[in-house]
Amino acid sequence: MKKLYFGALYLCALPVFFSQQVVWQRDFESSTQDFLSQVTTTLDGQYLITGSSIQTQELQNARNKQNNSYDFHLIKLNPRGEKIWEKYFSGDQHDFLSATVATQDGGFFLAGTSYSSKGLDKKEDSKGGSDIWLIRINEFGDELWQKAIGSAAEEEVKAVIQTTDLGFFVAGNIQNSDKGYGAKDVLIVRLDKNGKELSQLILGGKSNDEVEKMIPTRDGGALLGIYSRSNASGSKTTDNYGEGDFWVVKLNSSGKVEWEKNFGGRDDDHLRTLALTSSGYIIGGESRSDRSGNKTVGLEEGTDLWLISLDEKGEEIWQKSYNFKNRDLLMGMNIIENKGITQGMLIGGYTQSEERIETGDMTFWMLYLDENGNEQWRKYVKGESKKREERLSDIQLNKDGSIIIAGTSTEKFGTESWKIVKLEDKQVDQLIEKQDIKVYPNPVSDYAYIEIGFDFKEADILLYDMSGRQLQNLKTKNKVTKINTQPLTQGAYLITIKTNTNKTANTKLIKK
Repeated sequence: MKKLYFGALYLCALPVFFSQQVVWQRDFESSTQDFLSQVTTTLDGQYLITGSSIQTQELQNARNKQNNSYDFHLIKLNPRGEKIWEKYFSGDQHDFLSATVATQDGGFFLAGTSYSSKGLDKKEDSKGGSDIWLIRINEFGDELWQKAIGSAAEEEVKAVIQTTDLGFFVAGNIQNSDKGYGAKDVLIVRLDKNGKELSQLILGGKSNDEVEKMIPTRDGGALLGIYSRSNASGSKTTDNYGEGDFWVVKLNSSGKVEWEKNFGGRDDDHLRTLALTSSGYIIGGESRSDRSGNKTVGLEEGTDLWLISLDEKGEEIWQKSYNFKNRDLLMGMNIIENKGITQGMLIGGYTQSEERIETGDMTFWMLYLDENGNEQWRKYVKGESKKREERLSDIQLNKDGSIIIAGTSTEKFGTESWKIVKLEDKQVDQLIEKQDIKVYPNPVSDYAYIEIGFDFKEADILLYDMSGRQLQNLKTKNKVTKINTQPLTQGAYLITIKTNTNKTANTKLIKK
């Protein structure tokens, strides 16, 4: 896979209240069916594009690793969309990279499904069937450690998060396991920060249950979004309303189930994504159901987008539906907050919908909703180089109000290229909270990131203890700077920014 061109874009919107600007577009061409799974925004404003690709023979020869199957494929871009590095992790058979999370130290945790035995980059043998292959890397793409998890059954990965104790939850599916409940169940593995396995949990009923999404919760636990076709049976205590339902499960920090809820109508409803809000959670996906079960909004045409707002106990606050007049697929959701209060949400996906789009075409779309789920605008994103079929894989809202969309673009099946677009939107930018200085995460364990919210050419970042003693002095030209807090003892510290224009800003940092 190689960089093909920098393309310009144009936007058509219904309705257009505020204009969008394309900051840049990057396209990475392929002659195979490459799978783009995710775009991960780093704490310092860079982007990791991840998926699965078959390497060219030229690349295989250069790496001295011969494998004509799919490998983990990573491309890191800087904020201007320029490639910093590109990496592959290869086994001797197909390996599909499904989920990635940025770690607090600036690196990444990769989770994929592996059909490979020991060899090439894979250091552990197959456990049988397909396994879970986990790799932790630093910010430069260098491996820190890896681990294979599996059994005689078939395992696959769908999601991974880092928790407040710096460990990880890995969520996937397991088929035909003698420890399971149905044909396909949900598997959750909890690890510490060094990859030591702490626990495993299998969830499911007598039919098929597939996890689609997982997000971290404020208490150190996790929220699972599951597409369920099971009634109450096995470990599942809630009945389905139709063919397939949204099944939402809350885990505590130890990986134990706190509560579970089912949402659905009489037909098929497929959960796709989750998000954390100031009042609880938003769950979303596609629905083929009219008003029935506990679905209180109707069906317009094809599949509708269905969003449900929940409080922290899983009780419904509101539900809404949206339609593009055909088969609509929801692929990502971002929450906009100001002073800790949810202001709205940006969701993205793809559809075959609009009348002026040719039959069979697909194109990216975005919807902006207020905090109560009321639609504010919808926009299609196209390019001068737009291919016949474009499938959105992920959408990310950056801290500065810019938007990254990532997906595949192709004229015919089997030749999917990766398409990455950075946008700016005036309406979204107005909702982003502006601060002179931000520290995150805060409280911090090991590494913190200092974000300067105003323009400058050079600045000093000064760290003081509460007695006024200066402990660190870092010079920076970057909007976001990483600092090491590992030597600090537990307690409060003061961060001071001084720029070349004599502007200063202060904030407090808490070391756990």
